[in-house]
Amino acid sequence: MRIVILGGSGFVGTTLLRRLARDGHELLVPTRNRSRHRELALGARVQVAEGDVYDRDWLARQFANADAVINLVGILNESGVGGAGGREFERAHVQLTATVIAACALAKVSRLLQMSALNAGADCSHYLRTRGAAEALLRSSALRWTLFRPSVIFGPGDGLFCRFAQLLSLTPVLPLAAARARFQPVAVADVAEAFAVALSRPECIGETFELGGPEVVTLAAVVLLCARWLGLRRLVLALPHAFGWLQAATLGLWPFANKPLSLDNFRSLARDSVLSGEDGLQRLGIAKTPMSRVMPEVLRSRA
Repeated sequence: MRIVILGGSGFVGTTLLRRLARDGHELLVPTRNRSRHRELALGARVQVAEGDVYDRDWLARQFANADAVINLVGILNESGVGGAGGREFERAHVQLTATVIAACALAKVSRLLQMSALNAGADCSHYLRTRGAAEALLRSSALRWTLFRPSVIFGPGDGLFCRFAQLLSLTPVLPLAAARARFQPVAVADVAEAFAVALSRPECIGETFELGGPEVVTLAAVVLLCARWLGLRRLVLALPHAFGWLQAATLGLWPFANKPLSLDNFRSLARDSVLSGEDGLQRLGIAKTPMSRVMPEVLRSRA
């Protein structure tokens, strides 16, 4: 198959590229800056195209003769001091999805697989609201779509364990907002496998798959596991809601998009990120990878 992967240079995208390349698919990754992603060249089967993914006509040209499109694009935070009031979430999740749907129509591509998130559609945060709005656009389209709703995703270079590893190296005591928030972390390799399996199964068209790992843990437990695997003795100080809000508001003043925490993140954490419906990995016949099989080695290699 010829497959175009938006977001192919990201955390999930690079793992998915390797997985699909093993299957012999021809892969194209649109990107804004080709020179920054030379490492994506996994042989003759992977091509990188430089251009503006928000340009419908340019995108349609990249989709020409494709058998399927995969949209992995998403942001967890907005840039700028205090964020952009939801505008960047709207652009990355909703506007881009609308552009992808229109480009698919122009290129006569009918198959689209899209990344979303558990709790998509909840109005507690811009992130979850816009994820839900993007899903609604896809469901109302004429495309043969499949949606994936993962919990937090772990693996090399993730934004959970690897980010806390950096913080834990700086302080013996970590004040933590939303310490009791619950997650069902899922391995990036398992998420990539879910996309690969769904591509090959017609019965996955029009389906939504919730993806979670074998363990449900609190955010505090994630931090303590991270410290243990790094061989560190650390104290986690669970903050009351008001102080957690203040921490998120303060860290949200970081002017870049890779904020340690923001108010939008804090609002998203009000909803536990655990499976609420059928187990997507189980439905797809994928064995779940425990955190302990992957993250101790990953964290030690970064130390």
